[in-house]
Amino acid sequence: MSELSYMPATELAQAIRSRQVSSVEVTEHFYERINRLDPQLNSYLALCQDQALADARAADDAVARGWALGPLHGIPISIKDLEMSKGIPTTLGSYLFRDRTPEIDSIVVERVKAAGAIVLGKTNTPEFGQSGTTENKVSDPCRNPWNTNHSPGGSSGGAGAALAAGLCTIATGSDGGGSIRIPASFSGVFGIKPTQHRVPRYGGYGRPAANHFSQSGPMSRTVADTALLLQALAGPDSRDPNSLKETPPDFSAGLARGVEGMRIAWSPDFGYAGVDPEVAEITARAARVFEELGAIVEDAPLQLEDPFDSFFDVFATAAYTSYGHLLEEHRDEFSPPALHSLDHGARVDGARLSRAILHVDRLGRQMEDFFDTYDLLLSPTMATPALEIGTRPSVIGGREVDPQWGFLPFTYPINMTGQTASSVPCGFSSGGLPIGLHIVGPRQAEARVLQASAAYERARPWANKIPAGFE
Repeated sequence: MSELSYMPATELAQAIRSRQVSSVEVTEHFYERINRLDPQLNSYLALCQDQALADARAADDAVARGWALGPLHGIPISIKDLEMSKGIPTTLGSYLFRDRTPEIDSIVVERVKAAGAIVLGKTNTPEFGQSGTTENKVSDPCRNPWNTNHSPGGSSGGAGAALAAGLCTIATGSDGGGSIRIPASFSGVFGIKPTQHRVPRYGGYGRPAANHFSQSGPMSRTVADTALLLQALAGPDSRDPNSLKETPPDFSAGLARGVEGMRIAWSPDFGYAGVDPEVAEITARAARVFEELGAIVEDAPLQLEDPFDSFFDVFATAAYTSYGHLLEEHRDEFSPPALHSLDHGARVDGARLSRAILHVDRLGRQMEDFFDTYDLLLSPTMATPALEIGTRPSVIGGREVDPQWGFLPFTYPINMTGQTASSVPCGFSSGGLPIGLHIVGPRQAEARVLQASAAYERARPWANKIPAGFE
């Protein structure tokens, strides 16, 4: 049974279908681990054990009856607590919503259930996803299995911690400024931010705002598992007017093709980022692995000006649009990162927002032109290893940075451009903390990014590396 903790979803699905193991056995196994181990991590905010076991029994009955089975049939999954989930508490990491239980599922949860997965519970997230680490007023801080004094990242920090500790098989996350890729890097797991609007968005508390940057997506311990989950999540839905109307490609079809002949650019800093020297060294070495695999790797002619101010104007305005009406009555109940975003969004007038959106459009075209020459772009995922809980650096690699956002300089520009990008585990710091390599592709090139991620995974496997104490 201990093998189930880290068994890939692709293998577990087959084991359930062939009745080598039952979904009930698997689900009970994960709850035993969660109850025993999660008090160290606080990766879950809510569990739904009775419903999950009922769903698992139904899944086993479907197998026994020979019924048609979905691609995720019987597989335990965690859901980030920014997704609405019918009958399961959904807090958005906010003390204001600590007692709310939705009557609807988000599209992501609908599709997870339709594919046959068993929802274990809701994973920890900072309030409204407004931070790159996972602390809130709903629970204790979420902790990193590799070192519980450190953060697993955010805002999908609970998902990253649960995956790294073997407390679920696959997980959903969302990424509005790096929130899948940050915890993937800090927690030593794999995740991909899909192309903007690849996975539809619908349902939530607050007042709806235009979705310029945020995108739901998959997280897992293997590339194949992420491709499997992305297939279940992607595709148009008229409830999201911006969802891509095209039928998604088969994301798993090209995973074995490799990168031979690809032209790949490497940038250690995007032209402006301060980066920890050890992170820079480890990720540069990882980038050269692609040369071993037959790709052409070149230093990128990429010199961007830091686009953070425009990013934050748009990002914070969306937060204020959704939740700013609660400020007057509930200011003291907000967490500091959420309050920082809401207050900033309140100060952004129409002219400033219009200029920020123009900057977003220009950056998007600049990156589109860049990918006329290159197949992929590589960089560090994060500027540092996982941060100690409660700390934020003001200087990284000798450069002064914004303490709130300076440690994630590589992720938010890709939310602005709407492109797809993954983070693959590529090594460990001298302190034993995971480091991630950022693989960026053009819009709608998830299959290519997954193909390159799988090639790196075969060359430098990571899934067998498990945090001590979580075996």
